[in-house]
Amino acid sequence: MTFSPRHEQPDLRELLAFYAEAGVYDALAEDPVDRFSDPGPAQSAPQISAASPAGRSQDRASPAQMRAAAPDRAAPPPRPAAPAAVPDEAQAALARELAASANTLDELREKMAAFDGCNLKFTAKNLVFADGNPEGAVMLVGEAPGRDEDLEGLPFVGRSGQLLDRMLASIGLDRNSVYIANVIPWRPPGNRTPTPHETEICRPFIERQIELANPKVLVTLGGPSAKLLLDTTEGILRLRGNWRTHQTKSGEVIPAMPTLHPAYLLRNPAHKKLAWRDFLEVKAKLKELG
Repeated sequence: MTFSPRHEQPDLRELLAFYAEAGVYDALAEDPVDRFSDPGPAQSAPQISAASPAGRSQDRASPAQMRAAAPDRAAPPPRPAAPAAVPDEAQAALARELAASANTLDELREKMAAFDGCNLKFTAKNLVFADGNPEGAVMLVGEAPGRDEDLEGLPFVGRSGQLLDRMLASIGLDRNSVYIANVIPWRPPGNRTPTPHETEICRPFIERQIELANPKVLVTLGGPSAKLLLDTTEGILRLRGNWRTHQTKSGEVIPAMPTLHPAYLLRNPAHKKLAWRDFLEVKAKLKELG
């Protein structure tokens, strides 16, 4: 469509064809219309005020006329119907059932790999189940995998993992003597924070994983894992350094040390001394427990 240099009124047919080509099919009324409700056969269509922009002129065309003005333009294909959403509670219930039915860590991993109830699975490349020695005395649990972890299918293998390795070495431990996992086994897109629904759906799996590993000491890395596994709302800077307990579904009580996440320490290196104290507490507890 072209306009004359003097901005004369464009031809109506050309204008309607332009609108149709741009995908404009619906005229707007002055008042909002609930298009999800069924008006019924007796209810007339909403009236458009003559003072509104849509009703100023009798020569304003209807949506059907606008479509007719562009006969060469194919009608847009109908949108595919969205799949029926399964309530989050139903998915959480299924996760609890699957987790409870796993008698070994290998079975748990298989059931998690087959579980389709968490949307994060469909954007992640790999299931990040665990790393290290499941018979180790210490189990460390973070929040969720990042890019490097998603690519390799192992937790804490990026810069955070390298720092964690150094922290473990400082108290005489390594990946052959500890067991490492995350609350969320799939990477959230763009490393965003997992939603409460996603966390609750994955909760039964990490709780069963801890129960099956049955470590002497549990170390939660960062606030999200501490709040979930220690059933608290306190911030990590208040939690860290203080022994708490994690109770499994079978009633086993495991001493737990909340500490700062390695990723946080990379951003705040001055707080490494706090994590160092926490790991010294872990070392002392292991000596106490034999």
